[in-house]
Parts: sequence; C-alpha cells; structure tokens
Amino acid sequence: MKRDWTDQRVEVIVGQLLRAGVILSAAVVMLGAGIFLARHGMQAANYRVFAGEPSDLRSVRGIIHTAFAFHGRGIIQLGLLLLIATPIARVAFSIFGFAEEKDRMYMVFTAVVLAVLLYSLIGSA
Repeated sequence: MKRDWTDQRVEVIVGQLLRAGVILSAAVVMLGAGIFLARHGMQAANYRVFAGEPSDLRSVRGIIHTAFAFHGRGIIQLGLLLLIATPIARVAFSIFGFAEEKDRMYMVFTAVVLAVLLYSLIGSA
C-alpha cells in the first residue's frame, strides 16, 4: 500500500527530523564534553590571556579530523555542526516533501531558502 504525501505526514517527518537532529547533536556534545573534562578537567583556567579556537577547529575538515582523532574539543565542535545542519536538513527535506505533493511553488521558494542558507554557510567563507 502506497502512503500519500500529505501536509500532515510531511510535518510529522520534519518534526521527527528536527527532534532526532537536536538529540544527536546534544549526545555528541555531551560525549565530547566528557572526554574533554576527563583529559583537561583538572587544569587551571587562565582568564588573563584570551586564546581563541585552534586553527584546526575553524574549518569543517579540521573539525571532522579532530573529532575522529577522539579529541574532546573536536567532538564538541562536531556536535555543534550537527546542530547547525539540523534546520538545513529540514529545509532540504521540505523540498522533497513539496515535490512529492506536487506543490511546485513552495518547492521553488524552499529551494531559494536552501540556497541562501548554504551560501551563508559556505559561499561567504
């Protein structure tokens, strides 16, 4: 039996997608925080000197490399990237949902929104 794509079904799937993205990113951040605290929790903080993020945590490639090297800060950053990717995945899925519903006008509007989101993240760098 083929299930029809209705507005309600798309909304339910989008809600589940958002919930899963937030829960996954929170779990990844907590894993990274646990690793970071286990390795660096006893170090004294130096508030006199500001040290920004290391250069390897300023790019997606560096974050992924650092996270897979099992460094706490890299895993935390990866969780934050997942959190940022969650609404982008929602917009991308909405395009698919509108295509299945044969709603071309909303498909075009949502594609423009996705293009603006992706440009703001990737194109402006």
